[in-house]
Amino acid sequence: ARFNADRHSASPVLLHFCLSACIGSSKPAIPLVPVHQFCLVVAILDKLSSLLYLQHAHKLHNYSAARTGAMQITMQQSVGFTQSARPICSGPIERTRSMIRGPVQRQPRCSTHLRASLQALTGARRQSAVQCKARRSVSVIRAAGGNEANTFAIPAAPILIPKGPWKEIDGCVCAPRGFKAQGMFSGMRAKGPKADLALVVADEPAVSAGVFTTNVMCAAPVTYCREVLAASDTARAVLINAGQANAATGSEGDKNTRQSADAVAKALGIGAGEVLIESTGVIGRQLKMEALLEGVPVLAESLGADAESALHAAVAITTTDLVSKSAALEVQIGGKAVRVGGIAKGSGMIHPNMATMLSVVTCDAAVEPKLWRALFKRAAVKSFNQITVDGDTSTNDTVLGLASGAAGNAVISDSKSEEAAQLEAAVTALLQGLAKSIAWDGEGATCLMEVSCTGAADESAANAVARSIAGSSLVKAAVYGHDPNWGRIACAAGYTGVPYKQEDMRIQVGDVILMEGGQPLDFDEVAASAYLKETCSKHGTVEIKVSIGEGPGEGMAWGCDLSYDYVKINAEYTT
Repeated sequence: ARFNADRHSASPVLLHFCLSACIGSSKPAIPLVPVHQFCLVVAILDKLSSLLYLQHAHKLHNYSAARTGAMQITMQQSVGFTQSARPICSGPIERTRSMIRGPVQRQPRCSTHLRASLQALTGARRQSAVQCKARRSVSVIRAAGGNEANTFAIPAAPILIPKGPWKEIDGCVCAPRGFKAQGMFSGMRAKGPKADLALVVADEPAVSAGVFTTNVMCAAPVTYCREVLAASDTARAVLINAGQANAATGSEGDKNTRQSADAVAKALGIGAGEVLIESTGVIGRQLKMEALLEGVPVLAESLGADAESALHAAVAITTTDLVSKSAALEVQIGGKAVRVGGIAKGSGMIHPNMATMLSVVTCDAAVEPKLWRALFKRAAVKSFNQITVDGDTSTNDTVLGLASGAAGNAVISDSKSEEAAQLEAAVTALLQGLAKSIAWDGEGATCLMEVSCTGAADESAANAVARSIAGSSLVKAAVYGHDPNWGRIACAAGYTGVPYKQEDMRIQVGDVILMEGGQPLDFDEVAASAYLKETCSKHGTVEIKVSIGEGPGEGMAWGCDLSYDYVKINAEYTT
């Protein structure tokens, strides 16, 4: 290989000696040869040495690729080729040249190996970013500034806010006036460089509200937040971590939650009783306090009121989510533009009961605390309580709402006023948009299911029927299989305990009516199946409409289909 690199300076004697050695002569003669024979010798040696060089380089490539991306250093030092080297193929040699001296034109057959090498290198870097404390500190600073691509490399969910007298705006939790936010990578996750710590802060004390899981095995931050909200009508900050749920962690988990609040309070110069905490991740794992405590001051220093900072926070709270969830809207109330924004996370273990997944909602309306908490709870019931992915209510379900009052409107204190109704409708719409994004991103899902029920005795009954259908594993599996199985829908509606007459049942999927008057119709099964297949192929919304009578009650629920991937994801969640 070294000879090939220096062939232009090699003497005729050396060339002849090498040729003789190759054919096995022990005492090579050194005669003069004609020019055309000399050129032929050079050509043969050029190809032969290049092939030998290629074989050696390929061995080094395979070896060093397993050495976490050190290929370019190993090959450069061991092989020692120079700029004058011209290998006769575009295999490992040319790949190495591109790594050392810049891009070169490569044949397609080499691209697969190159991608594999780069992926191995990226994987090694990601692992070291988690395990190396020094590396983590650097990543924290970079992530806060958004300079590390993989930290926030996750797409956003579609915005699914229902139509109404409002308009969608950018900025999510930072859209309402008086709020800042940020997200960052601090090393809380088990692996990977994705952001894992978020902070949302109000400039001044904001009226607070919260709705929590009803699971008896609730996490330490749930218990803590209940205490904070019971002690005060206002709060200033919400810290959210991903990686550990801090559930089933005993007294140490409670201590860690309070220590986290103290750290935020110190970094912001506020009271610990003004800080709320949310956690998500693996149950039974203690918080990585060293990483959290190192990250909080950096996070506090990098807070921003811009849309990018808000989106960083939205990414930082995700776990198995494939997309981040965030939205904001603006509505006119009392002659003032009032804004509501929010971020949420959730993909699995989604079946709230008077609660939700993790979410932070901000609003700049001036509103009386008692009224704010009441309307916020009703909005959660009509949104997050009406979604289901797998029928499991999490230990950590929490939605927190902060209202800064910075919109400049007159304080809303009359629950029966038009302004109160307008604010509640706007908050409900935003929460429904976030809730639908969660169902859309259900683990392994290929579509969002939207189930509506009409004709019930009241709204509560209609909601129960819709939620039962959306949560039926048989209905969800049928949708995934593009099977318009009306029997499963009717069955799920019937076991809710909601009374209605069978002859009043009507079922429609998309534009196809499957049942009328409690009797199945001779519908076009091919068309109904095609509707499901087409909708699932583009991750759209499958609409299921059910009527159970002539009553005034109407309700909606959202879910997703049940695919093979859901089992794969959850069968190996901790392993």
